[in-house]
Amino acid sequence: MLLEGKKILILGIRNKWSIAYGIAKSAYENGAKLIFTYMGEDNKSKIEELISEFEGSKAYVLNGASEDEIVKDVFTKIKEENGKIDGLVHAVAHANTEDLHNDFIFTGKDGFSHACDVSAYSLVLVSRMAKELDMLNDNASIITLTYHGSTKVLDGYNVMGVAKAALEASVRYLASNLGNDGMRVNAISAGPIKTLSAKGIKDFSTILNVIEEKAPLHKNVTTVQVGNVATFLLSSMSESVTGQVIYADNGYNIMGV
Repeated sequence: MLLEGKKILILGIRNKWSIAYGIAKSAYENGAKLIFTYMGEDNKSKIEELISEFEGSKAYVLNGASEDEIVKDVFTKIKEENGKIDGLVHAVAHANTEDLHNDFIFTGKDGFSHACDVSAYSLVLVSRMAKELDMLNDNASIITLTYHGSTKVLDGYNVMGVAKAALEASVRYLASNLGNDGMRVNAISAGPIKTLSAKGIKDFSTILNVIEEKAPLHKNVTTVQVGNVATFLLSSMSESVTGQVIYADNGYNIMGV
């Protein structure tokens, strides 16, 4: 098993349809011990039920992945109770609904800042905090999630596309910094999947139809498939890969039309 004996921290699990859950399932099946964070104390029972199939896993409330002191407090507790980790999965992103539904030109300063803080700065913060608290084992791997809307204009993605572009640039700079310590940072650009977050994108079902028609493999990607790519990036099999955006979209990104 690729992750036998490794401890993986997954930030932002929400439900069984999320990409974070697909990553957790693949990592667990490959031998990883899992640690999770989630939003909202009132979601505790739901999250505990969700992760109950991952024997020995733990979950911690993290209400503010872009807030320095909150992340520090939660990460300190995680390290005290679990020791060092071998991998960190950043599955955190958010934009205001109106900023997804309205034309991008109408994005306000608060909405712009919110999307970039939660979706991009949070990766920088959790990476820095994990390093400063000495949470990461040698050869640790950090992964985040992005989307094709970071490089192409997609109707309804708007400010999230800008935030994901910032996220991808952050991956490259973090990879350069953490490479000095032998640690890796990569992003997975998954094809569209019916997640809770995807419901905020206008005409999302149309996007799924386009992928089936245009992608070389003529089908949409699943959370299990994305999870398997994540397991590869978390494992020593990818020890020479860092600073990259790996597409898991059945080839759609290579098509010109």
